[in-house]
Amino acid sequence: MNLLPKTATEFGTTEYWNNFFKKRGKQAFEWYGEYPELCGQLHKYIKTKDEVLMVMRQITNIDISQVVIKQMQDANRTTRPEMLWYHMDATAMTAFSDEKYSVVLDKGTLDALFTDETEETIATVRKYFSEIARVLRVGGRYVCISLLQEHILKEVLSFFPEHEFMFRAIRCVEAEQKTAEGNSDGTSMPVFVVVATKFRKLPMKVYEVCLAGDEIQRVQKPEEIVLSVAAAQKASMVCNGLIRGSIAGMSEVSLDLHRPGEEIARYTIHVLDQKPIRGNGKYAAFIVPQGRETEWLFSTPQGRQKLLASASHDRLAIVSLHRGQVYASWDAVKDELAESVKSLAPHGLHAHIPYLSLGSEVGQRETIFKGHSTMSGDYIVEEILGNDNRIFRRLIFLNNQFVIQSEAAVKLVKGKGKSKTSSKVVDPGYLACQHHLYMTVGVHLATSLATGQSANPVMVVGLGGGGLCTFIHQCLRNTSLVAVEIDPEMLTVATSYFGLALDDRLAVQIRDGIDYLADCVQSSQRFRAILFDVDSKDPTLGMSCPPQAFVERAVLDNAKTLLGADGLFILNLVCRDETLRESVLQELRRVFRYVLSYKLEEDVNEIFYCADNAALDSADKWQEAMKRSAQEINALAKKHKLSREELVDLEEFVQALKI
Repeated sequence: MNLLPKTATEFGTTEYWNNFFKKRGKQAFEWYGEYPELCGQLHKYIKTKDEVLMVMRQITNIDISQVVIKQMQDANRTTRPEMLWYHMDATAMTAFSDEKYSVVLDKGTLDALFTDETEETIATVRKYFSEIARVLRVGGRYVCISLLQEHILKEVLSFFPEHEFMFRAIRCVEAEQKTAEGNSDGTSMPVFVVVATKFRKLPMKVYEVCLAGDEIQRVQKPEEIVLSVAAAQKASMVCNGLIRGSIAGMSEVSLDLHRPGEEIARYTIHVLDQKPIRGNGKYAAFIVPQGRETEWLFSTPQGRQKLLASASHDRLAIVSLHRGQVYASWDAVKDELAESVKSLAPHGLHAHIPYLSLGSEVGQRETIFKGHSTMSGDYIVEEILGNDNRIFRRLIFLNNQFVIQSEAAVKLVKGKGKSKTSSKVVDPGYLACQHHLYMTVGVHLATSLATGQSANPVMVVGLGGGGLCTFIHQCLRNTSLVAVEIDPEMLTVATSYFGLALDDRLAVQIRDGIDYLADCVQSSQRFRAILFDVDSKDPTLGMSCPPQAFVERAVLDNAKTLLGADGLFILNLVCRDETLRESVLQELRRVFRYVLSYKLEEDVNEIFYCADNAALDSADKWQEAMKRSAQEINALAKKHKLSREELVDLEEFVQALKI
């Protein structure tokens, strides 16, 4: 039986509804959920003493369809004689006096009236609203159950607050769940209850929203409600897609969850599927503790796929907690996420949804400094509590929050003498970025290749928090360094919060790296090694490190000139575009005689070693030289008690070198 209209405009015609109710007969049919699902909200705003005008113990019912009015009069004549049924147009309720009712209940009528945005339809809707405002008493409520399409919501928000009504929008999750249970594919649309309460005079416009649980939140602008409802509707579309089928073999689906009125997301959920396996079950949620969301396993699509495989579930929802938010406890987070996590479950899942994590804590995060860089925007320095209660300090640019710009380990040092207070000290030997270890191997190789130019310094383009410079400074104590950094704010951050110590072996130049290279060529300077470890400020590009300008021919030619015959050029490349990577590789090969590369297994970094040194004229000689330097770096790291847990895996490193 086809009971759905061919076009949305049919919802507003008397003919459609007469035909609908004739076809339906006495069969029950509810568009927006039945009484058991709606009563939780209705009982909050409609009391037994209220006189209720039902638009379609005294309830007056009206409807544009004479057919349904006749059906309801016949059905309720003996069982509910106190209920009144009138064939009446809701836009012209002339039979009712002013301020007659304490509640006007609208279940789908507004949606049926507001089928398009023509001037005629809008005029009809405004007449309807004016009639509602007229027949309601002061303190009375207009309770409207609706799908709240954007044009409908905007009109409701425009009319009622302007006419001294307090406005509240509530999502009725119970009705959605009941609808989903009744649909063969388990899908549903978001159902909302609008409550507009009439006052004589409000000192200010009042907007409230409740889209999850029972917590009512007050917002300042109507646009915040529009955005919140739209986000719920879009999320519902995503959830319906996930309910209908698996996304195994396709890209993951990502959702940001916000509280109304807040610009900062509270959670980010990544949903991944794999082909059904004999594992722990169909579906689970994994909560990433605060501070761990930047790790490769959680911050990259490849890492999340690995986590999915290890979790042994067909579907995994990976939840990241955002900085700038406060989370009371593990249980509080689970309670807050419960409905959202459930909505992402595959169709037909009725079992308990397990929550997985690295422990039963949400983690600890503390912001110790907030700053602004004219080059990179707002940034923070934060501390997190990691494994084994180790404290890590991080520099995060807020325009790219899931990337750690710099990280240092922090030690608690007991006070001396009478002082019992412990102080935090940066561990100068901790190397957070694995690719820095392999760049340091290259610096050692350059030192071993130098013939009579051992006094030449090493240039590092890109300071950041100074982690690479500090490690080289600690590990290779006969090496002098010049760090080139375009952003003066980074020097302040590195020295104030990340333990960078400037001395006669370590200097910093606040310059554009490309200009500095050109100036050094003009002054005939020489360097033992030149390292490019500079990130791009545009995260949308396929190559995020270095910026494209740093691998153009003129810049590479300048680097080659400064290195002479024995120097080594070391490049940290982060490139997800294979075509772009190939073009960089070809440019390197045009400039340098030898180009080697090492791709880190779990990171996106690839280290290139480029030289013209004629002494290394075969792959065997290169491998042997790299192996000796790696061995020496391992030995020096142990000697100076540098606390990097993973030193160079010699065999893996040498075998993976591409020449």
